[in-house]
Amino acid sequence: MDGVAQISEFGKILIFLITGTIALGGLFFANRFLAPRNPTPDKLTTYECGEEPTGNAWLPFNSRFYVIALVFLLFDVEMVFVFPWATVFGNHDLQAADARWGWLSFIEMVIFLCILILGLVYVWVKGDLNWIKPTALRPQTDVRVPKNLYEQLNAEQAKYQIKSFEITPVDDAAPAAEAASTARKPMFKPTFKKPANDA
Repeated sequence: MDGVAQISEFGKILIFLITGTIALGGLFFANRFLAPRNPTPDKLTTYECGEEPTGNAWLPFNSRFYVIALVFLLFDVEMVFVFPWATVFGNHDLQAADARWGWLSFIEMVIFLCILILGLVYVWVKGDLNWIKPTALRPQTDVRVPKNLYEQLNAEQAKYQIKSFEITPVDDAAPAAEAASTARKPMFKPTFKKPANDA
């Protein structure tokens, strides 16, 4: 007579999680007591892939990091969908039941991968995968203004002189009374009209 299992599948998962937590906590506890502790300034510096950290850590990242990260996440997450397909495509029992399942799953994955490759080609042609872009893209417009009008306008602007902006230094040693005497008075004097008496 077969015995009935005393632990359900969820109980096995719970035991696995408890055992993993205890093992991990035990490793941290053992590391705390067995590992030597002799901190040095070199050990306490921020790790930057072997490079010496320079400057402030609160600096904005270059936007190219975000573009590469987004492209990586896009194709990395999409590749997750390939693994369930591979298990279904490699299931011989399913293909033995009906051979059309194999062709259907194969054609479906070819279409899916073609869409991904098309997106990769678009990103590649656009130049988002180039870390250093050798040529700057000049903006193009479809304005029908002749080029000679722009050149004429630039030539006319060259005739005018631009005055340089100079800041006059303020003498801090001047007394406050002198500064108050040289201050400009308001250019208008406010007048108030008396309301007319209603008789």
